[in-house]
Amino acid sequence: MRRVQRHQLVDYQTWADGRATVLPDIMAIKHFRRIHVGDNLTFLFENVATVHYQVQEMMRVERIVREKDIQHELDTYNELLGGDGELGCVLLIEIDDEAERAVKLVEWLDLPRHLYVIAGGKRFYATFDERQIGDTRVSAVQYLKFDTAGVTPSAIGSDHPQLTIEATLSPSQASALADDLSI
Repeated sequence: MRRVQRHQLVDYQTWADGRATVLPDIMAIKHFRRIHVGDNLTFLFENVATVHYQVQEMMRVERIVREKDIQHELDTYNELLGGDGELGCVLLIEIDDEAERAVKLVEWLDLPRHLYVIAGGKRFYATFDERQIGDTRVSAVQYLKFDTAGVTPSAIGSDHPQLTIEATLSPSQASALADDLSI
């Protein structure tokens, strides 16, 4: 998958001035890449357009102007993109109740090892950032990649003993991910 390049970015004020015209398109792109699995898992698949948006938004919100800081944002967010045949995403573990969330993040410590997509009838397990898993609990935000060898997923799920759940992708979701794999 391509990466966002420095020359594609504008200064934060120029971005802010034109942001309203870009926002509807970005929300449409994100819509079919946001996949809910049960009540607690939301996978946000990233592509060049969504990463470009995130970098520009960080520059706007934090008023970033120094080249080294802009490059840091680019490097950080480009890491979310998968390589050839891969899909990159952010997983949000969403549990509103604070006490329940505290318990589940401990119980689900090894959850990232149990996350998969089904593509071509085969399970492809996530690779993940080890830094997001502590000794006693998992972070509620995970950065994942699924190497499907370029095959479009049809489902996504978890086979964790305490969270066995799977969701079939809609045709529009599968099409969006197929588009991302083809770039």
